[in-house]
Amino acid sequence: MTLKSSKLQLAKRHLERVLVAWSEPTDWDNLSLYGFYCLEAAVEAAALHFGLHTSKKHWEKVDVAEELHNTKGLQDISDLLCDLNEARKAAAYGDVDRPDLDAEDIASQIEQYVDAVAALIATGNDDE
Repeated sequence: MTLKSSKLQLAKRHLERVLVAWSEPTDWDNLSLYGFYCLEAAVEAAALHFGLHTSKKHWEKVDVAEELHNTKGLQDISDLLCDLNEARKAAAYGDVDRPDLDAEDIASQIEQYVDAVAALIATGNDDE
């Protein structure tokens, strides 16, 4: 299994938890945590697919997501990544306020992004 496939599988595992967490009552801790990590893994999978640099730093993954949107046409999830990171910090540390977010919309955007990356990787088309 390639690293990009491994990252995509990780994103899909996190997505399963996202889809459970958003239902009523919303489990904001799991939605923010697994939503954030799901998108990060999907961004890494897409970046690896195109041979782009990836990073372990959260803020640099936002930059990679923007680059993927601007140069490869993927959905722009950079703001969502930032919002989910703040929500994750609110859940984990309790020292910041959770952003005002719509759980169903977040889950839908995350699922769409993972599906788009999966479809991209399945085609085997890259820029190399």
